Amino acid sequence: MPLLPDIHFEISERKVLLRILDMVFVFGCLQLVGNFFEFDYFIINEAHWVWPLVLATYLTIFGTIFELYDLQQASKFQKVLKNVILTVSVTVLFYLLTPFYTPVLPENRLQIIYFFLAMTVGILLWRWLYVTLISSPRFFKRVLVVGDSFEIETIVSNLEGADPNYKIVGFINTSDRPEDVTTISKDIPKYPIDHLTETVAANGISEIVVASNYTDGVTVSLYTQLINLLESGFPIREYMQVYEEITQRIPVQYVDKDFYRYFPFSRSNQNKFYLFFHRLFDIVISLLGLTCFLAICPLIFILNLIWNKGPLFYTQSRIGKNGRAFKIIKLRTMVTDAEKDGAVWAKANDTRVTTFGRFLRKSRLDEIPQFFNVLFGEMSLIGPRPERPVFVRELSEKIPFYETRHVVKPGLTGWAQVMGSYGSSEAHALEKLQYDLYYIKHRSLFMDLGIVLKTISTVIFYRGQ
Repeated sequence: MPLLPDIHFEISERKVLLRILDMVFVFGCLQLVGNFFEFDYFIINEAHWVWPLVLATYLTIFGTIFELYDLQQASKFQKVLKNVILTVSVTVLFYLLTPFYTPVLPENRLQIIYFFLAMTVGILLWRWLYVTLISSPRFFKRVLVVGDSFEIETIVSNLEGADPNYKIVGFINTSDRPEDVTTISKDIPKYPIDHLTETVAANGISEIVVASNYTDGVTVSLYTQLINLLESGFPIREYMQVYEEITQRIPVQYVDKDFYRYFPFSRSNQNKFYLFFHRLFDIVISLLGLTCFLAICPLIFILNLIWNKGPLFYTQSRIGKNGRAFKIIKLRTMVTDAEKDGAVWAKANDTRVTTFGRFLRKSRLDEIPQFFNVLFGEMSLIGPRPERPVFVRELSEKIPFYETRHVVKPGLTGWAQVMGSYGSSEAHALEKLQYDLYYIKHRSLFMDLGIVLKTISTVIFYRGQ
């Protein structure tokens, strides 16, 4: 009888499930309110098919902005409660303000309260079911790692940290080197190499991840056991493939000279249709951004005179596409002599940052003048953040393939900025490189739109650097 894994939900399945059932519960609750109360503001029928379409669009956009579909947050009801209230509040506001595509305001304003409560209760009911059932240990993906022992703690940290429903329950050591045997983690059970099938059956394993770090690979005996499981329909995957899918980063630190075998560049980098609309999007957003900046510039100028004393703008050399240097334009956030002793990495709670400068950084207002760089074609709205030449030289010597991020234009915002944590160490530079390479590999119009929405979240929740 074939050995099949227990039921679990993949990351993509959970994200789709969250979005679809949000809509199902919202429309279901609105229908129930219409049946049991005097509520005729929102009606679902053939004559008004645009109304639910607009509502679903608003919910999707604002749900993304307010992190309603972030799997880490979706598994914690307290965070879900806050995000649902924010999402529904802004959705209702925009829905009321677009009466050309939505119902006209009702004479009985109480119906707006019904509208708000029905959506809130509907989404919260579904999210409570999600946290209680789908996000419970019963549906965790239980994983057995087969590979070198010294990698196991890093593997657990990377995979479990990125997906709350991913659980590594055991490890099989494929190395016979003494130095590896002494570094096995005490918190993760080690199983014998000769009884793989029994281990899978006894522990309810959902998937096997092979993480071999040396050229000899797995032994013939283990290979035979893996093939038998694979032929029975059991999922067996390679670690770097899993790492990229779950963390949404390229594991460049595990790749040696065969890097290009693991990193085919995105077709979008040669797709003229994508590049045209990407550039058009850059120009339109830049013009809008600069228009907004001109409107608030007098206020920023006055506040800079009071709390930032000194020049409002400053320029700095950065490395752009194909390694070309250009001058980036920013609002000054540090004291005027911040680098009198030479270039220094910026860091969290940097004492060189002024009080007003800290506000500019957190709100991302200091980045607005870079719309000029985007308009001039030196930067794009989305891409890897441009780094200074001195730091590029240092990091290129220490981190493999660091200069690969220069195959596309640098961006005002990017995948690393919306997904990664803030830091200025070599380790953080490696993490950002992983995100940047993931973007270069997978970039598309839909991914660009997602980054824009996540950037709005970063600004709203005041997470700027």
